[in-house]
Parts: sequence; structure tokens; C-alpha cells
Amino acid sequence: MSKPFLGVGWAFPIQADASGAFQLAEYEESVRQSVWIILGTAKGERVMRPDFGCGIYDMVFDINSAATAGKVSEAVRDALLSFEPRIDVVNVDVRPAGHGEILLISIDYEVRATNNVFNLVYPFYLERSVA
Repeated sequence: MSKPFLGVGWAFPIQADASGAFQLAEYEESVRQSVWIILGTAKGERVMRPDFGCGIYDMVFDINSAATAGKVSEAVRDALLSFEPRIDVVNVDVRPAGHGEILLISIDYEVRATNNVFNLVYPFYLERSVA
């Protein structure tokens, strides 16, 4: 089913397909990759768009606590609301995983044009604290 209203663009990471052309990300996959790029970009990282990205990287040295999880959740929600207009954020859940320095950010989002709901889990690594 063709859904050109969701967009088609270069896949991330950029790579060649079997014919040697740039591989493309289409429709819902394009949206998923866009969410991943937003979360993987620190604010100020892009010179021409210093406001683009997610503020979670300002918290890399924070202690793994409920307060940090709340701040991470809010930063993720704010970034997605600001930079991905094709989705509605349904839920952002942040939980520690295994060792104390890993947070798993689970994002449930709905693609506005199709009403399809997706889940993406993004691992975020806090700097190990020295005791």
C-alpha cells in the first residue's frame, strides 16, 4: 500500500542498496528512523540547527533515579513533539535495565495519518558513577 504522505527519504545510516543507489526509508519506517535520529542527536550538535535534538544528553552524568527518569521522559516527549509532526506520542516509559547506568526509553507513538501505533525502545547510557 502506497503512503507517500508519510514520506520517503534516505535510510539511516546512509548505505547503498543492491543496485548501488542510496537505500531509502519509506512511510512508517521513515517515521521510525526520524524518531531514532531525534533521540540520537544532542541539542547543539548540528551547527545549522542548534535547537534540533533531544535534551537527554544533558543528563548523561545524572544519577540513575526516579527524578532522572522523569526528566528523561519529559525531554523525550518535548523533542518528539517539537521535531516529528507526523506522530502523536502516546506514552514514554523510562526504566533502568540491568546495570545501574542503562535506561531503556520505551516510546509508544501513533502515526497521525494512518492511526497505526508503534513502539520503539531506545537505550540511553548514563555515565557510570564513581563511588
